[in-house]
Formats: sequence, structure tokens, C-alpha cells
Amino acid sequence: MNKNLAFTDYMVFIVYFVIVATYGYSIYRKRKKNEHDAKAYFLAEGTLTWWAIGASLIASNISAEQFIGMSGEGFFLGIAVAAYEWIAAIALIIVAVWFIPVYLKNKIYTMPQFLKTRYNESTALIMAVFWLFLYVFVNLTSILYLGAVAINGIAGGGYLHTIMIGLAIFALLISLGGMKVVAYTDVIQVAVLIIGGLVTSYIALTTVSENYGGGHNAIAGFKTLMHEAPEHFKMIIQKPTVNSSQNDINKYITFPGFLSYLAGIWIINLNYWGCNQYITQRALGADLQTARTGILFAGFLKLLMPLIVMLPGIAAYVLYKDGHLPQLVGGKDGAYSAILTFLPTGLKGLSVAALTAAIVASLAGKVNSISTIYTLDIHKKYFQKESTEKSQVYTGRIAVVGAMILAVMFTWNDLLGIGGVGGFTYIQKYTGFISPGVFAMFILGMFWKRTTGAAAIAGLITGFGLSILFNELAPALFGNDTFLYTAYPNGKGGFEIPFHICMGLSFMFTMIVMVAMSMAGPKINPKAFELDKGMFNLKPQTTAMIVVTLLVIFALYVKFW
Repeated sequence: MNKNLAFTDYMVFIVYFVIVATYGYSIYRKRKKNEHDAKAYFLAEGTLTWWAIGASLIASNISAEQFIGMSGEGFFLGIAVAAYEWIAAIALIIVAVWFIPVYLKNKIYTMPQFLKTRYNESTALIMAVFWLFLYVFVNLTSILYLGAVAINGIAGGGYLHTIMIGLAIFALLISLGGMKVVAYTDVIQVAVLIIGGLVTSYIALTTVSENYGGGHNAIAGFKTLMHEAPEHFKMIIQKPTVNSSQNDINKYITFPGFLSYLAGIWIINLNYWGCNQYITQRALGADLQTARTGILFAGFLKLLMPLIVMLPGIAAYVLYKDGHLPQLVGGKDGAYSAILTFLPTGLKGLSVAALTAAIVASLAGKVNSISTIYTLDIHKKYFQKESTEKSQVYTGRIAVVGAMILAVMFTWNDLLGIGGVGGFTYIQKYTGFISPGVFAMFILGMFWKRTTGAAAIAGLITGFGLSILFNELAPALFGNDTFLYTAYPNGKGGFEIPFHICMGLSFMFTMIVMVAMSMAGPKINPKAFELDKGMFNLKPQTTAMIVVTLLVIFALYVKFW
């Protein structure tokens, strides 16, 4: 055995693997009679319960980049990074109330299909190809690489490629069974993820408490964190002044205080949760009430995520600053792995299982979405128009295998340079450039009947171009301080506009371009969706779930503002 994992840890992990594999196979056996039903394979149409939808949403969302990246941001920024999770809970409410009814009423199964139905074939094809490249070469590769690196570090090193192949095969075994197998195994994955994550947070807090004289007490540990690092328990990061340190400036560039809440963080969350095949696919095969309840259940679970993925990072910061964490290496991104070294034998295996569950669930969900888009939006339309249900399922499975092989090839020697910038940054960098244009296309397409196909294409191009302009070129072209933005020294010899502000500006101007172009068209576009107020009516239990979620978020912001 290596120096980090003992026999008991391996046994705990093996038990986890056997449970997930056995349960997944039993689900597959039950749906074998519908094995060649394309909608059952891609969407698990009509068979997912609300709790399976909610758990699958979270299992697919939380992966190594959250465990490693968000713990690292907790180390660096503190509780401000929790806004990504808590605002996501509000975004899920918006998606459940307003977005999902539009999708279900118009029988939308994929996001390219939405664009074709609302706009035109060209828009759908462009975005289908783009999403395939994004999912394969950005999301899938970064999840696989960062996950393998994280588990390899915990295991003592030297097993990177073996772990990479193991994760890929594990995810393939699940995803080849179709969406129903993916979603129901995600229920186990999210349970392991939450239990293992909470155990890690508990150990982190008790370790802090013991090092500062509070005994083996998690509550005392949390109080110690607030006392030793009060600046890490503020949701709003203050705008830098001329006397601010570079470290404080970097914090603001990463999360620009109140301005983040005016646009950037909303665009990130609403685009991710409402306009993303990888996420919405879980709800598109259900009836409206089941879909809504599942999405709101995911919102409840999002409230817990900072406790699991952020709190260990703050604990690592407090321990490190006073010399109690010499094992931390690799800067902020090493915070989570450093905390895991405190776990006793057996619990370390549980935490590795939790991390693996997050990685495998995300990989399986991602390749399922890749196969859905490729099969239904490209292969069936352009290569095999008369394909049977059986043929579509077969094509989908080939796409699953092909996508995973490509991901392994490009991460084997890190050909894309993911390790150089970090997986979390890599994903944000490449998805963030396109988010303003995509979100503008969807939001106007759903709720403004005048929006035209030409405006959608122009919006996509405009959003991408403006994202590059504000993120990469604006300070050099227009100066560091204008009426639209302020660029700050980034400590690397240049000036940088905070990413959230760039996204907000790109979205604003993209909306202006799309509205202006659409005003030249008919007052009601012939392809506009028919909406009625009844679509958005809520049942009492749905309203109650929304109110409880909002009250919890309100209380959290009052406490940590």
C-alpha cells in the first residue's frame, strides 16, 4: 500500500463501486424491454421521479473542478464564492417556473431543436456543432483530467493514466445504459458525494478546533474560522482603492463585489441551468410538475454545496496561515487534498469515493448529452434521415464511446494545457466567451415574439466578439478607466476587467443588437412560441418549496453580507 491509502480505504472504495455497478445494472435490466426506444434511451421519457431528476442535476453539476477549484476559491476568497451555489438555487427556481414550461409545451428534447423550432436550421446546426466541441474538448477533457490528477494525488502519485482510464471506463459503463441508468445511479452518487463531503468538512472543522484549543468540536471549529479569518466570511468583496494590496485587487477581479450581482453571476447561472443540454436533459422527458419539483429539489441541495466544497478551503486557509498545514502544495488548488490528509483510515476511502462519484456522474452525464445532440440533431438529420429507433440508440452508444476516447487522447499528455490554467479556470474561460450570446438567444427567443433568426445569429457573433473585446483588448484600446468599466492591475504586468463585468457588458450590448435587428422584422415572428398564463401557474406545494428556498438564502445573506 502507498503512504496515503490503507487497505480499509481501498475496501470502502470497492464497496462503493460494487453498489453503484450493481444498482446501475439492475436499472438497465428493468428497462431492457425498451432498449431500442430512442426517447427512453436519451431522455428516460416519463420514467424519472422528481428526486431522481434533482439528484442527477446535482451529481452532474458537482465534479472535481468544484471540489478542487471551489475549495481553492474558498481558500482565496472565502464565503463570497458561495454565491455561485446560492444564486444557482434562485436560478433553478426561475428555470422551474418559467423556462421548463416553454420547453415541455413545445416538445423540446434538445437545445439545438429549440433553436431550430424558434429560429432556423442554420442557427441550430451552428450551435449543435459548437456544443459538441465545447462538451468534448472543454468540459469532458477538463473533468477527466482534473479528476484523475486529484485522485492520483490522494493515492500517492504515479497512477495518473491508470486512474484516468478507470474513470473513463466507469463512466462508460453507466452512460451506455442510457439516461435512466445515468439518472438513477446519480442518486447513489449524490448520496455518497454529500456524505463523503460532509465527513471531510466535519474533520476539517474539528482539526481547526483542536489546533486552536477548542477540543474535538466542529461548532467550535467554525467559530474559530470566523474569528481567525473574519474577512473570509463576507459575501461582498470591497472595491480596491489606491492603497489596496495586489492580493485584494486579485480577489476583486475574481469576484467584483456587488457588481457581480448586477449581471455576470446571473448570466452564468441562468445560461448553465436553463440553456444547457447537459443539465436540462434530465427534466425534458418528464411531465411539468415532476420536472418542476425535481429542479426545485436540486435547488435545495445547492444550498448545502458550499458546506461541502467551500468550507474545507477556508479551514485550509486558517490552518495554513498559522503553520498548521505544511502538507499544502500547489497553492490554493491544493487546499482540498491537504485537508484530506487529516482523515483517518476508512474515511479517506469514503472521501475518495465521494470525489469519484462526482467525477463519474459528471462524465456519464456529459457523454450522454454529447450522444443525444449528435444522434438527434446531426446524425439523424444529415446522415441517416430514415434511421430506426434501434439505429439511433446504436449511434448514440457509438457516440458515447467515441467522445470518451477523444477525451482520454487529449488528456493523456494534457495536450490542451488544462493543467497550466487549472480545470475550473479552463472551463470558465472557454464557456464564458459564448454565454452572453447564447443566453440572449434563448431568453429573447422564449419571451419576445418579435425576435428573428437573423438577430439570433447576430447576437451569437456579437456576444462572442464583445467577450473577447472586453476580456482581452479593451484596456489597451480604450484605457483602464472609462464610464463602462475599470480595469485593475492583475499582477502580471497588465490590466484586467473583472470577468463578471465583462460578461454583463457583453450581454447588454448583445441584447441591444438583437432587439434593434428584430425591430426591423414583423411584430410577431411566425416561429414565435405560443405562451399562455396557465403554463406558469404553480401548485401550492411548489410555491412552498420556492418560499422556503428564498427564506434560507435571505437568512444566509443577512448573516454574511
